[in-house]
Amino acid sequence: MKDAILYLEDGSSFLGRSLAITGETDGEVVFNTAMTGYQEILTDPSYAGQIVVMTYPLIGNYGVNEEDAESSGVHVKGFVVKEFCRYHSNYRATQSLIEYLNQHKILAIEGVDTRALTRHLRVCGAMKALLSTEDFDSKSLAQKIKNIPSMEGADWVKTVTASSKYVWPVSPAGSRPRFKVAAIDCGIKWNILRILASLGCEVHVFPATASAEEIFAINPDGVFLSNGPGDPAAVSYVIETVRKLLGNLPIFGICLGHQILGLALGGQTYKLKFGHHGANHPVKDLLDNRIGITSQNHGFCVDVKSFKSGEVEIIDVNLNDQTVEGLRHKKFPLLSVQHHPEAAPGPHDAQYLFKHFIKMMEQEGHRVTGSPGHK
Repeated sequence: MKDAILYLEDGSSFLGRSLAITGETDGEVVFNTAMTGYQEILTDPSYAGQIVVMTYPLIGNYGVNEEDAESSGVHVKGFVVKEFCRYHSNYRATQSLIEYLNQHKILAIEGVDTRALTRHLRVCGAMKALLSTEDFDSKSLAQKIKNIPSMEGADWVKTVTASSKYVWPVSPAGSRPRFKVAAIDCGIKWNILRILASLGCEVHVFPATASAEEIFAINPDGVFLSNGPGDPAAVSYVIETVRKLLGNLPIFGICLGHQILGLALGGQTYKLKFGHHGANHPVKDLLDNRIGITSQNHGFCVDVKSFKSGEVEIIDVNLNDQTVEGLRHKKFPLLSVQHHPEAAPGPHDAQYLFKHFIKMMEQEGHRVTGSPGHK
C-alpha cells in the first residue's frame, strides 16, 4: 500500500492509502450514500468520468460476483472509501472487492474521512479532482486540475455506447417475443435489459449515434432511451434523433434518457450542485399520490420552468429538493423518469413503470406480429 491524496479543485485535500494499483487518475468527484450495491455502482456506465466516494464506512463485505454487474467493465475513474473489508462472506461471491478493483486496474484508496469529504462536497458541490499516489505537491496538482475538462458540456456517451447494434433476447430463452423494442444505448444498464426481456420484449440495442431512419427500419413497437454519463445537452445527435421519433412510437426514457427527452421536447437542463447518487431518494408520483423510495444517479436535471408549450406534464417530483423526476406528454405516447426504476442497486418501488411502457405499446397496437409499422 502507498500513501495517496485526493486533491480537489478548490484546493482541499484528503489523504489515504492506495490498494495495489498506483499512479494518477482524474475526474469529477461525487458521493454515493448507498450502504450496499458497490458492484452495480462500479459497473454503471453513468459513472464514466467520475471518482466515486462511498459514504458508508465499510465497503466490500459480501465480495463481488458475475451476476450483479451492470455492464462488461468498471466505469468509475477512481474509488474512495473509509475502509475496505478484507474478509468477504457471501455464497454468491467469486472474488473480493479488492481483487476486483485490482483486476480492472482501478485506482482505489481507503483511510479517507469520507464523512468529512461528503460534507465538504455537499456544501461546496461536486468538483474536479485528482487522485494520486505519485504527486503530493499542491502547486503541481492545482496546475494539473486546470487541464481536467468540466463535466458541463462533456459528451461521455461516446465512451460507453455500443460500437454496433445487437439484440438482447426475450426471457426465458425460447419464448416468443410480444414486443420489439429499439433501445438507444447511452450507457445502458444490464438490469434494464433484463427487465424488458422478462416482460416479453426483444430489445434491439442501437449505438447512441444511430439515426431515426435506422430505428424505423426495424419496425419497432417502442423506443427506450437509456441512462448514461455526462451532460445531456452535449449529445445533440441523440436529441435530434429523438425529435424525429416523437409522436411516431411509444417512448420510455430513464435518467439521461429522461433528460434527452426533455431537451427534445423543447425544455432545458441544468447541473445540480452535487447531484443525486444513492438508493434512498423519495419520489412522489403526482398522478396517484404514491410515494416511492428510488435509486438515483445523476448530476443534471430537467428545468421545470423551461417548457413553454403547456403540453409537457410533470408527473413525479423529488421530495428532497422538488426537482423534476418524471414527464409525460398530452399528445405523444411517452413517459420518462429521472430515477432508476430498475434499481440495481436499490429498492424496487418504481419497477411498475416498465409495465406502463408495455401498456403504452399495447395501446398503440405496434405488435411484433402483424405490426402496422410506424406512423
